[in-house]
Amino acid sequence: MAVTYKKTVAYFTRPRYEKKKDLQENAELTKYTMRKLGNDEAVTTDTLAKICRALNCTVDDIM
Repeated sequence: MAVTYKKTVAYFTRPRYEKKKDLQENAELTKYTMRKLGNDEAVTTDTLAKICRALNCTVDDIM
């Protein structure tokens, strides 16, 4: 089963995160990691945890 991060896009429209750049800054992610997310490539669980903390959600909300 392939992993996809398409649900993460739904969180970008939340008032606090109007742009991917906002999420990148608030979750302290690199441009490289953002590219990997956009291409549905593998990321670490630490990265997923950072995103979840920044968006105040759970992993299944973004995957």
